[in-house]
Amino acid sequence: MRKFSRQSRCGRILLAAGLGAVLMGASGCTRIRTHQGYQVDKLLVDSVQPGIDNRASVEGTLGRPSFAAQWGDADWYYVSRDMRSLAFSNPKPASQTILHVRFDAAGNVVAVDRMGLEQVAHISPSGDKTPTLGRHRSLFDEIFGNIGAVGAGGMGGQGGAGPGGGPNGS
Repeated sequence: MRKFSRQSRCGRILLAAGLGAVLMGASGCTRIRTHQGYQVDKLLVDSVQPGIDNRASVEGTLGRPSFAAQWGDADWYYVSRDMRSLAFSNPKPASQTILHVRFDAAGNVVAVDRMGLEQVAHISPSGDKTPTLGRHRSLFDEIFGNIGAVGAGGMGGQGGAGPGGGPNGS
C-alpha cells in the first residue's frame, strides 16, 4: 500500500504542477484594451448645435480638436478610438467615433457629423512586396543603369570646376 500512496502523491504533485503551468500560461493571454484620442462625452457632443454655436463655444465645450482641416479652419475633427488585442497580437479597432464639426466663413457651426468604425481602412498587403506603377528594373539595371549618366549633364567643357573657375583659379 505504501507504493500506491507514493504514486498517488507523485500524481497529485504532477497534477498540481501541470495546473499551475496552465494557469501561468493562460495569464499571459490577457486581453488588452486601450483608448486613443478624444474622450467622447455624449452629453457635451449633443450640446453642440448648428446655427447656435461658434468656434469659441465649441472649443469651450469640447476643447481643441484632434486636428483641423489642412486648408483653412472650416473643419474640426475629434477622433476617438478604442482598440483591443490579445496578448501579443496586432491591435484591432473595437469602436471608433469621428466627430466632424463644420464652420462657415463667419465661424458659426454649420453641421456636426458623426462617423464610426466604417471609416477604418483595411489594408491587405500582397506578399512581401508592394506593387507599384512604373518601370520594373532588375538588380543589374539598378546597379549599372546610371553608368555614364552621373555628371554628364554638367560636363560642358568646364572640367569639373564651378562656373567661371578652372582648376588653376582662372
